[in-house]
Amino acid sequence: DSVPITEEAPTRPTSPYGNTKLAADLMIGDQARAHGLRAVSLRYFNAAGAVGKAGERHHPETHLIPNLLEVAAGRAEAIRVFGSDYPTPDGTCVRDYIHVDDLASAHLLALEATAPTAGTGWHRIYNLGNGNGFSVREVIESARRVTASPIPVLEAARRPGDPAVLVASSQRIREELGWLPARPGIDEMIADAWEFARSGSAS
Repeated sequence: DSVPITEEAPTRPTSPYGNTKLAADLMIGDQARAHGLRAVSLRYFNAAGAVGKAGERHHPETHLIPNLLEVAAGRAEAIRVFGSDYPTPDGTCVRDYIHVDDLASAHLLALEATAPTAGTGWHRIYNLGNGNGFSVREVIESARRVTASPIPVLEAARRPGDPAVLVASSQRIREELGWLPARPGIDEMIADAWEFARSGSAS
C-alpha cells in the first residue's frame, strides 16, 4: 500500500471496530445521496495533545503518549515497545499524530461545508493527519525531553497486524476546505498532554 494514505486507498478492516467505521461511512453516503443531504466524514489518524480540561482518558490505557506520561509521572515502571525490526529508519512503527486543537478546527470547517443548500446530496471523506510520521522511538525521545524523565523502555515482540507505517495524506481537505494543521510538532502535543496529565484532569 502507498504512503501517505489517501481517501481512495483500499479499505480492508481487520477488526469489528474497523468494520463498523466503514459501515458508517457507507450508510452516510447512501443517506446523503438518497435524501439530498450534504455530509462529511473525517478520518482521524492518531489524535494527541490536550486543550484545557479536554484530553485522553482511557481505562485501561492503550495509546502510546498517555502511557509514556504514566511512566514519566511514576505511575508505571517502563514503556513497552512492540517491535524494533520494522522496515523503518529506526526499526519501530511510524504513525501520524494530529493535535486535538487541529481536529477541532477541521470539524468547524466540515460543519460549514455541510450547510444546507439546494442541489443534489453528496458525501465527502477527508483524512486528518499532519502528513508527517513519527516513529515510536522519536515519540519516546520527545516525551523524555518534555518531561525531563528517563522513561525506561522494555523491548517486546511485534503485535500481529501492526503496519510499519501509517501516515495520512490530508491534501484533499487542505485544498477543498482550506484546513491546515497549526500545531504539528510532536513536542507541543506531548507538552499539552503532559500538562493535562499533571493537572489531575486525566484521572
